[in-house]
Amino acid sequence: MLLLVAEATGLYDIMGWTQMHHHPWHGFRFWDLIQPFFMFIAGVAMPLSLARRKAKANGSYRKNWKHILVRCLILLALGVGIQCAYSRKLVWELWNVLAQLSVTILIAYAIIKLKVKWQLLVSLALLLVTDLLYRFFPVEGFNHPFVMDENFGSWIDLLLMGKVNNGGGWVAISCLPSAAHTIWGVMAGRLLLNASCAKLSKLRQMCLWGAAFLAIGYGLDLAGVSPIIKRICTASFIFVSGGWTFLALAFSYWLIDVKGRVKIVKPFAIVGMNSIFIYVLTQTAGVQWFNGFVGVFAGGVAGWLGFSEYVQAASAALVALALEWMLCYYLYKKHIFLKI
Repeated sequence: MLLLVAEATGLYDIMGWTQMHHHPWHGFRFWDLIQPFFMFIAGVAMPLSLARRKAKANGSYRKNWKHILVRCLILLALGVGIQCAYSRKLVWELWNVLAQLSVTILIAYAIIKLKVKWQLLVSLALLLVTDLLYRFFPVEGFNHPFVMDENFGSWIDLLLMGKVNNGGGWVAISCLPSAAHTIWGVMAGRLLLNASCAKLSKLRQMCLWGAAFLAIGYGLDLAGVSPIIKRICTASFIFVSGGWTFLALAFSYWLIDVKGRVKIVKPFAIVGMNSIFIYVLTQTAGVQWFNGFVGVFAGGVAGWLGFSEYVQAASAALVALALEWMLCYYLYKKHIFLKI
């Protein structure tokens, strides 16, 4: 979440960090992991949240469906709203991560009570079905599975939104294969809740899952079976990014739960505790107003001091990031956590 907040300030554009931008098509960069991390951690939280709700009155799986449905509708509305903010006009676009998340949460919650092996099979089935649709879709002009704007996902976008993401290649139907990330998060969350499993055993299992998924994903790409393309969430991309998410969780679990290094991660947790709030704020008011407002003062002072335009822009972005973090810290100290 802190990386997303920093991205909204324009810091990565100023610094020219290639790895902090999505790969244009076939390939893989660090920034391609951000959405999978987001979806995976939403899945990890679901078993924990359900367990807490079960401990309360009327907290059954069936009664929680109302909460899940309302939450997904809000996520969808926020996702579409952010796209409107980007376009500075009313649009109907479903490419934002929150709109995608509204679908992956529904799928993951629908199977949250199944055994882990069945959850895994459902996730693999989603990848297989999507891959087959891309490969064998018969409509002329959209029958090139791994060509930007000429694939099954772009055809679905025409049906849903009346447009394709020209030049970007993003497709709304990516919510189906990326649901695997949220499902795998649910599996990881259930592992974390398993009181009969020792900490080192949990750590070992997460590392094994991560290594296996990385091997499958990179293997599919190197063999020419499935290219790694984040923008349409090919099977190889889902496996590779899923592998890294498991390893990232394993590292975090080792650092915090095994080694007890809680203070090191507190600055990040402060932002994560109001994740949806700070994401929506920075992607709307932050991008459209706050960054420029801060730039007038932070960049202006740097200019008065004789620094270059590059330093002025970087100073403005860093000050905006610091102020947004301080807002999260204020909410944290006041025990205000905005949830949906």
